[in-house]
Amino acid sequence: MVSAVVLAAGASRRMGQPKPLGKLGRKTILQHVLANLRTSRVDEIVVVLGHKASQIASTLKGTGCKVVVNPQCTRGMSTSIRRGLSAVDSRARAVLIALGDQPYIPPGIIDLLLRKYGEQSRQIVVPTYRGQRGHPVIFGRKYWPELRALEGDVGGRDLLRHHSQDVLEVEVPVEGVLADIDRLEDGKKAPF
Repeated sequence: MVSAVVLAAGASRRMGQPKPLGKLGRKTILQHVLANLRTSRVDEIVVVLGHKASQIASTLKGTGCKVVVNPQCTRGMSTSIRRGLSAVDSRARAVLIALGDQPYIPPGIIDLLLRKYGEQSRQIVVPTYRGQRGHPVIFGRKYWPELRALEGDVGGRDLLRHHSQDVLEVEVPVEGVLADIDRLEDGKKAPF
């Protein structure tokens, strides 16, 4: 079982409004991210909210996702990772950490990462596009204690560096693994 944890608790300072509520076509940014995950083979989706949580949560009704609130979200991304890990199903053997502002990652890419994780013994799987690492990243349960120990506004990048021998890079043909939305203009070129 692999659970997805979607980090969507940030204050969206650069966007000027809650980023998960930004519109891309008929859906919000976060709704696109969740639609891609729901269509993939992940077994569970946990969405971590913080800033404007109740407003964002109201747009997620009926999605089948588990929504949790991070009351410490102003203390950085590490707190959202901890909150998400604490909410995943106890049967999960790995967690796929996705960002709530990356709507351009199709389900097929997510499934490719899941398949690669299941086919080999390395415990960290990261997509690359033209040699550059992106998201989402899969971490086996072996690394959850280290993820929980992170402090401040950091994600799992240090784990990839410290455990390079246990990292499988999967080259993908989709630039969306690198592309996030920081301003409304970033979504204007959306394929939706």
